[in-house]
Amino acid sequence: MLQPFASSDPFTIGVELEVQVVNTHDYNLTKATTELLNRVKEESFAGAINPETTEGMIELSTGVCKDFDQVRSELQVLRDTLVRAADFLNVGVCGGGTNFFQNWYDQRSDGRERSEYLMGLYGALYQQFTIFGQHVHVGCSDPDTALVLLHSLSRYVPHFIALAASSPFVQGSDTQFQCARLNSVAPFPLSGRAPFMTSWSEFEQYFDRMTNTGLVKSLKDFYWDIRPSPGYGTIEIRVMDTPLRVEWAAAIAAYIQALARYLLVEKPVRLSERDYEVYRTNRFMACRFGLDGTCVNPQTGQSATIRSDILATLDAIASHAQALGAAEGLDIIRRSVVSGLSDAMWLRRIYGAHDSLHEVVRQQCRVWRGAQMPE
Repeated sequence: MLQPFASSDPFTIGVELEVQVVNTHDYNLTKATTELLNRVKEESFAGAINPETTEGMIELSTGVCKDFDQVRSELQVLRDTLVRAADFLNVGVCGGGTNFFQNWYDQRSDGRERSEYLMGLYGALYQQFTIFGQHVHVGCSDPDTALVLLHSLSRYVPHFIALAASSPFVQGSDTQFQCARLNSVAPFPLSGRAPFMTSWSEFEQYFDRMTNTGLVKSLKDFYWDIRPSPGYGTIEIRVMDTPLRVEWAAAIAAYIQALARYLLVEKPVRLSERDYEVYRTNRFMACRFGLDGTCVNPQTGQSATIRSDILATLDAIASHAQALGAAEGLDIIRRSVVSGLSDAMWLRRIYGAHDSLHEVVRQQCRVWRGAQMPE
């Protein structure tokens, strides 16, 4: 049975970042999560540092945040805490949606019961799930509002993918994608988009039908791009790669927060099942081409570049960003989109300059610590 939806303060946000733990020899993933967690458990900070999927991953989670500045501050403290522990153990930590030369078949479960269950169920698919994403929770006052917001935000999924794209390389090769990470999510049978329902009672009936099949035990078994999290009273946007800098992650969260307020207050979107007719294509274009991809507005049928669509959206949501204390985050978004340099493009530029993926990851570790991104 689906747990009750816990009402939360509207438009509060929480951010989760899955980060890479790498050795400092060849910058491949290393099995150091348990030791890192032991090092940080006595530290004091808002949020949490937790294990995630395999021993080469760790998750940073903020608490419930009201604005951009709080998200940025909490992420910076979590980052610095983890970096100090990593320095003690002589391992590296970095962002980015994929580790570029790790072999999926080397990955092992972190030993938790759920991880062992998923490894047994999905086999190699789960081993290939050693990928790194940013998740953003948005608080909702009630479950029906949460479902309306979920489907309203689905139209903007290409924006979120393109802004965070940082996974151009997989297994030592350039995939020609800006975000190749989501290609590892697509094969899961319960991935993709949530079914079109805007009533929580209807959603509860759907969930009961799915659990009765034995395919689903909890909402976590759905690898949807956006899914409700009733225990937190939120919806959770899950399509973003982990950015290379926590400040950029905070800016993306601010964009989502302001957009959520715009969608629920002004109600500019007429929701329809037909919105999803172009969903998969728009999503692909964002993964493949990032900001330079095109997306189709399902309501008008008009095409535009994702870059221009984001800039138009920034204008539309400016007053809502101001009301939420998100204006600084949106200014960061605008400057980056106008400049045209995404994380994925920067990674390719560094590879082009050094012809070494190991050097690319070394630079990622420096940038994660707060160093300026070298040209």
